[in-house]
Amino acid sequence: MKQRTITAIIALLIFVPLIIIGEWPFTLFIYLIASIGLIELIRMRSIGNYFMPSLLGLLLLWLILYQDSWNIISDIPKFELITFLILLLLAYTVLVKNKFTFDHAGFVLLATFYIGLGFFYLIETRTGDSGLKNIFFAFLIIWSTDTGAYLVGRKFGKRKLWPTISPNKTVEGALGGILLACIVAGIFHTITPFSHSFIIVILVAILASIFGQVGDLVESALKRNYGVKDSGKILPGHGGILDRFDSLLFVLPLLHIIHFFV
Repeated sequence: MKQRTITAIIALLIFVPLIIIGEWPFTLFIYLIASIGLIELIRMRSIGNYFMPSLLGLLLLWLILYQDSWNIISDIPKFELITFLILLLLAYTVLVKNKFTFDHAGFVLLATFYIGLGFFYLIETRTGDSGLKNIFFAFLIIWSTDTGAYLVGRKFGKRKLWPTISPNKTVEGALGGILLACIVAGIFHTITPFSHSFIIVILVAILASIFGQVGDLVESALKRNYGVKDSGKILPGHGGILDRFDSLLFVLPLLHIIHFFV
């Protein structure tokens, strides 16, 4: 617990100032942690020994994270570059005589888009209008959901939510996470109002809390399927990048899809 607490404090001391600063320091940091997350997932699938697919996956990830407004590679459309990298990845299966298979390529592609889209919307949120406010709202929903689920689940949890995937999660804990997320969202909206009504903010908090918990379960299912306890070891006491950002990979795309951040 001591190690876990120390790691959390250090991580917050690094991450929170970068969120506040924004601009290129924040963006570069997101590129870094997204890259680590992808490498964690590729290693989880035990295909980390293939250098070229990992490199192509990283290049594809960086392209997904790229914001069109930066106008750095405007001569070539982003979609065309992504398509080219996908074709190269598929061509590699032939070059190595199917030792790196179509299934492997499919995993790398899905993993890259899974991680890339979540972190793309993290950058998009921070660089958009009211970016600092919006990004703290999203993180507060995620953190309050985790906290509420832990506290209520520990005190009142009896019915298992999904024991074959995450044995410690309970229905009561999940509901407690949603409840605390609603309370925090209501307080946040009262202090710094959104353009939406109070009811809409609460409904969005419920939906985001549910999606955050689904994101957590998806990562748990991945780890259970590939027989690993944590996605990585970069955060002592917490595991890897994916262990800390699994909920965010679902919540931020959702908030943009429903156009909550306007």
